[in-house]
Amino acid sequence: MESELDYWSAKALLEWQVELGATEAMMDAPINRYELQDQKPKAARGAEAPPAPVKPKSVDPVAEAAKLAKSADALPSLRAALETFEHCDLKRGARNLVFSDGQAGARVMIIGEAPGRDEDLQGKPFVGRAGQLLDKMLAAIDLSRNENVYITNVLPWRPPQNRDPLPAEIAMLVPFLERHVALAQPDVLVLMGNISCQAVLGKRGITRLRGNWAQAWGKPVIPMFHPAYLLRQASSKRQAWADLLELRARLNSQN
Repeated sequence: MESELDYWSAKALLEWQVELGATEAMMDAPINRYELQDQKPKAARGAEAPPAPVKPKSVDPVAEAAKLAKSADALPSLRAALETFEHCDLKRGARNLVFSDGQAGARVMIIGEAPGRDEDLQGKPFVGRAGQLLDKMLAAIDLSRNENVYITNVLPWRPPQNRDPLPAEIAMLVPFLERHVALAQPDVLVLMGNISCQAVLGKRGITRLRGNWAQAWGKPVIPMFHPAYLLRQASSKRQAWADLLELRARLNSQN
């Protein structure tokens, strides 16, 4: 049988425990904390456990957009549905909803990319320098937004600093755009720029796509260079003119 600790051994052990940080003796007997890890504290007598927090239901913005768009039976109600759509953060930074311009029911419907500064201020698509060039392009083939062209954008709100729209932003606004086309009932869709082609055709690469007819949403579609691109790349205006002539020929053949 081992003898009891002598004074000096006990003192050395105590000093060693102090060096380890055990500076207070809370109970007479030690507690093995590993044996307590699976034990839950008992609730106070008469106290009820708080209810588990209810997690908010996640909302699918694309599904919500499709539901709102489908409920619109006319262009004014579609605009109203867009105004109530709260899942696109672009709305919070924009001054105005840019819905459309031109003649609803026209044979030609132009789909641009997104509003810029001037469009955001005025609430109409294609009203800046690019819009002025577009008007000249249309006039060259006897078209006009005042008579026989209807214009909208993929996005109705201006992105910050005119950045490209994010894929998620495009996805949640495509249902509104598709419904817009169905209600406007054009004969031909003109897609101006890469973003428009991505939204309607699911493709990018405007230099490859331009001038080639495609089909989307039950309509013939022709991609073209965006007027803003032509302002930067004047050498591409010849190709743009060829695309305009192709559009004019298609309209003439459908008369």
